Amino acid sequence: MEKLRIGIIGAGGIAQHRHLPAFQKLSDLCEIQAICDVNMKRAQEVADTYNIPIVHKEYQDIFSEVDAVCICTPNKFHAEIAIAASEAGLHVFCEKPMALTAEECEAMISASNKAGKVLSVAYHYRFTREAQAAKKVMGEVGVPIVVRVRALRQRKIPSWGVFTNKELQGGGSLIDWGCHFLDLALWLIGNPTETEVSGSVYNHLSKKPNQVNEWGIFDHNTFEVDDHVSAYIKFENGTSMLFETSWAANIKKDDEHISISGVDGGLSVFPFELYTTQNGMLLNSTTPWLPGEEKPDLPQARNFIEACLGQAELVVKPEEALQVSRIIDQIYETGGTLS
Repeated sequence: MEKLRIGIIGAGGIAQHRHLPAFQKLSDLCEIQAICDVNMKRAQEVADTYNIPIVHKEYQDIFSEVDAVCICTPNKFHAEIAIAASEAGLHVFCEKPMALTAEECEAMISASNKAGKVLSVAYHYRFTREAQAAKKVMGEVGVPIVVRVRALRQRKIPSWGVFTNKELQGGGSLIDWGCHFLDLALWLIGNPTETEVSGSVYNHLSKKPNQVNEWGIFDHNTFEVDDHVSAYIKFENGTSMLFETSWAANIKKDDEHISISGVDGGLSVFPFELYTTQNGMLLNSTTPWLPGEEKPDLPQARNFIEACLGQAELVVKPEEALQVSRIIDQIYETGGTLS
């Protein structure tokens, strides 16, 4: 069987710590053929570490060397690169969020469909053992009524890279981290179409001087993205979602939570628990052991490669990632002007 030749676009932290190690472990299915980065020194160092034979500065220069690309750049460049790669006849695996706007996502899907190639987005929380277990038992929950989503960090604003640069990233806590939990919750309930989105967007805390931040010092004067967002979302099937995400909440501890209350039962994802009624009793079921990989990186990479090779169906479909971006757009639009 021929291996999928993969090119990495962007040699930063997400490529080095998630995608490159995962692809390298799947050497029976793929080979990392090329890497590019505007910082050639960094690209060469990463290439040396991972024994990648081809190194370029411009992403277009690797297109002729590979069958698929993994996009690990700032969000601003996702759409441009993905469209160009699709037009070059390549499969595309893009870091989240899919793009800066839903309009850009639609252009990416159009280019991919025209090329007849795979396009997927790295919403890796779907591949966690807890999420996979929750998806399997959604039938016992029945029709979802209320979904509660919290992606809250106490004081962990990313102080490195371009995370607080609105032009390059498009936003902060919502588009960077909360998007994972929004995507997972939508997937669990079957991605019903949203009919109403109302949001509130804040960055008051991070604009204050002398911040206490576990992830390093940042300049409050140049902080220009959201650090806390809340939203209320209604769907065509009557389901409602209460959503909150933050990099810098004044809370006791970090809080990663998705719970779903349905007509027949309910569940919590982190940790995985199932709540049902049987034989006149209320049953709360916890599972101390769940099958699957300990980390989601490997099954995520495997699913993309096997989809490209025609051996599997994509877990993260581009139309679903588009919905995430569409809702994010509406939250930002309704959320008001940041201070």
